[in-house]
Amino acid sequence: MLFLRTAALGCRGLTALRCLPAGYTTSRAAAATYIQGQSPEPRIREYFYYIDHQGQLFLDDTKVKNFVTCFKDKQFLVFFFSRLKSNQSGRYEEDFPFLSLCGRERNFLRCDDRPVVFTHLLKGIMEDQELLSYCGGAEKLCVPFRPEALYMHPVSGRVYHPCSERGGGVGLVRSALAIELSPFFVYAPEDGQSGQPTHFLWGGHKHKLTNELAACLPTVEEGNGQQGELG
Repeated sequence: MLFLRTAALGCRGLTALRCLPAGYTTSRAAAATYIQGQSPEPRIREYFYYIDHQGQLFLDDTKVKNFVTCFKDKQFLVFFFSRLKSNQSGRYEEDFPFLSLCGRERNFLRCDDRPVVFTHLLKGIMEDQELLSYCGGAEKLCVPFRPEALYMHPVSGRVYHPCSERGGGVGLVRSALAIELSPFFVYAPEDGQSGQPTHFLWGGHKHKLTNELAACLPTVEEGNGQQGELG
């Protein structure tokens, strides 16, 4: 995967934030010192990445993180995210909870919220099929859209949707897409938009929201500060 990288790799340390469930912020600074491209063992290389809440992937030590500096090559993104899993390597597990392996390369990942971030709603092969695409992979990285399974977090207001078990089971809907979907949420008359939505209007149907993701995304009061893991 080295040939796909377009950014220069520097030697520097950092203070890394942990990837926390929705509704969490962290004041804990976990010092994770590394060198991009380091070789802790013969013929092994290690690289370190960060994904923001918009689904943009960066080298973790990139100082200015924006659309200009994020990875945009579709082949690289599909390769990276299709191999993502929980970091159980015994290295950097606390600061970089996720890992994408490529041969002898270890690509460690931390995230602002979730490692899977849905960015676009696509039409599937079937006329009535819709897909949620994530992390810049277009149709190569997607799951079927289930409008009834959308979940709006009561504290952060962020919107989530199920993803594959390998992807952790829960994906974040990036803010631009969530704004596009927001007019279709229906609220109880007595609560208005200050309460939780109860239904979602989509495709000519009124879908009752299952809130099946609520247990996966605890509120600040309920949570213990531990991040979710990939399967």
